[in-house]
Amino acid sequence: MSEKYTIGIDYGTDSVRSLIVNVATGEEVASAVYNYPRWKKGMYCNPAENRFRQHPKDYLEGLEYTVVEALKLAPEGVAENVVGISVDTTGSTPVPVDEKGVPLSLTGGFEENPNAMFVLWKDHTAVKEAEEINTLARKWDIDFTKFEGGIYSSEWFWAKILHVIRADAGVFRAAYSWVEHCDWIPAVLTGITNPKTLKRSRCAAGHKAMWHEAFEGLPSEKFLTALDPMLAGLRERLYKETWTCDVAAGNLTAEWAEKLGLSTDVVVGVGAFDAHLGAVGAEIEPYYLSKVMGTSTCDMLIAPMEEVGDKLVNGICGQVDGSIVPGMLGLEAGQSAFGDIYAWFKRMLEWPLDNILAETELVDEVTRRKLIDETSDKIIARLSEAAEKIPIEESGIVALDWMNGRRTPDANQNLKGAITGLSLGSDAPRIFRALVEATAFGSKAINDRFKDEGVRIDGVIALGGVAKKSPFVMQVVADVLNMPIKVARSEQACALGSAMAAAVASGVYSSTSEAQKHMGGGIETEYHPVTENAQKYKLIYQKYQKLGNFIEFQY
Repeated sequence: MSEKYTIGIDYGTDSVRSLIVNVATGEEVASAVYNYPRWKKGMYCNPAENRFRQHPKDYLEGLEYTVVEALKLAPEGVAENVVGISVDTTGSTPVPVDEKGVPLSLTGGFEENPNAMFVLWKDHTAVKEAEEINTLARKWDIDFTKFEGGIYSSEWFWAKILHVIRADAGVFRAAYSWVEHCDWIPAVLTGITNPKTLKRSRCAAGHKAMWHEAFEGLPSEKFLTALDPMLAGLRERLYKETWTCDVAAGNLTAEWAEKLGLSTDVVVGVGAFDAHLGAVGAEIEPYYLSKVMGTSTCDMLIAPMEEVGDKLVNGICGQVDGSIVPGMLGLEAGQSAFGDIYAWFKRMLEWPLDNILAETELVDEVTRRKLIDETSDKIIARLSEAAEKIPIEESGIVALDWMNGRRTPDANQNLKGAITGLSLGSDAPRIFRALVEATAFGSKAINDRFKDEGVRIDGVIALGGVAKKSPFVMQVVADVLNMPIKVARSEQACALGSAMAAAVASGVYSSTSEAQKHMGGGIETEYHPVTENAQKYKLIYQKYQKLGNFIEFQY
């Protein structure tokens, strides 16, 4: 067998997936998925406090299982011809580590301590700390938030660190440094886990840790200690340099090569965030917005440095040279909740299933469970079918998509959602339609911000679960944006993007664009806006904006 292969490893919120790809053709030859068992049980999390933590054992067990299982499913001889591995993860998802780079939750005394685990991207316990960062940055002589839209979020690196070390003296004393999830996995695979020498992702550092070459790295020691003296000395135990995802982090160690059934010749690439490598997998090109549409959304846009390199875009998540495609400026925005809003409404409707039907004695236990499962599985599909038939404007219901705060434009995790215009005739499909429209309006607010700040959008490429599974949602978004939306063919665009990055890091291709050309899966379908619908949504969008202003400034 003369073909070469790379493995893209995609760490999502609920699971990890490994995908084996033929670098010459882009054929996805095998894949495997592992659902995090501790996370699935809700361990170490408290949704009421917006606390979401994940144990590193979930990540390590999933890493080994998915790679080994995918290789089992692959044709004979593939393992011997794997040349590279790259990883994408959620972010910002940092963890406190000791001097050897071992997460504290893998060391004695911290095994069950949530503060010693990875602080998941959606953890919003650091709202207070984020506001402190913003307040200090606005009066500092250098605005360290200016490359991150001017507003620092509780979802990001420094806010999370500050919250945890204030809340847990034991973790504060034991934590030598902190490492992002996308940096830790390559470090483990290569054995280069020393916090001061492992290669840190430009993507993670620039978008979430306020790293920039103009600052000579991270925010100054003076700024950090003014924020809180507890941060004294941490900057020197972190990093000054960062690397893009086309760079090799090292080679597989003998231990991991044996565990995975691969060779120590396999190159491991520098990691990045899932949405950014998802944009690569979806074949992002300059001035095309790549929308990862899942539980939340991440909106990625790239542009030549010589055209927009000096432009500051207010209110987005960040703009970083090389964070998506090396050599291009990567701009990130997104919504804190998208599919999560539909899931929330579904859970509301499931209440009688879980609390009444689950206790009925009219049928046996097996039948009862089947009834609950079947009903639950069909709720969103049936709601979509019914909502699609409701004429635009008929219900008069307008909703806000801020159930998990607002990521962009203008991050504010204190914000809450709202539903207005209800009457005794408002039923579940009408409310569901209003929620779908609200998520679409949130997308439009992001597009409008880019355009208002002088960054054009020539087209939209969508990927993720919602994009692949919900024609109703996608048509509403196309109508609201009044733009065509292309949907990437690959079911696993993030993992595919990681496989592309691995092909560049291992030397198969000289650039990301070359890897995309050979390994891209193309477009599956395209949604076109209906002119009449787009005009109607312009008026409803104005109501959405007025409602948002009221909730944000008056409620």
